[in-house]
Amino acid sequence: MEKNKVGRPEVITEEVIRQLDTAFSWGCSDLEACLHANISKTALYDYQKDHPEFTERKELLKGNPVLQARASVVKKIQWDADLALKFLERKKKDEFSLKQEVAIETSEPIRIQIEKIDNEKDETK
Repeated sequence: MEKNKVGRPEVITEEVIRQLDTAFSWGCSDLEACLHANISKTALYDYQKDHPEFTERKELLKGNPVLQARASVVKKIQWDADLALKFLERKKKDEFSLKQEVAIETSEPIRIQIEKIDNEKDETK
């Protein structure tokens, strides 16, 4: 004999979980994923309280676009010297960066004076 279910029907169904997983694998925020799955943020957060393993999977899925982008860059580095240099400038800043960092240690305050440079032509002449 089946028991009658009392209360509201479950908001988070298997289909909703699939929709959330898809959105999170695209790197969506919680709000965007909820919009995609047509649920409220409250429903998502209530579900996460009861299913902590889902929260962990959600965070892993959110990293997917970065992983795909990284793989794409690494694959193309050998064919694109500009891309390779940009990669090195960001990953090995101490060796390849175009910017230089200067560390100054002083007990006195540093005063900086900024002067406006007027690049407009003098229209009175």
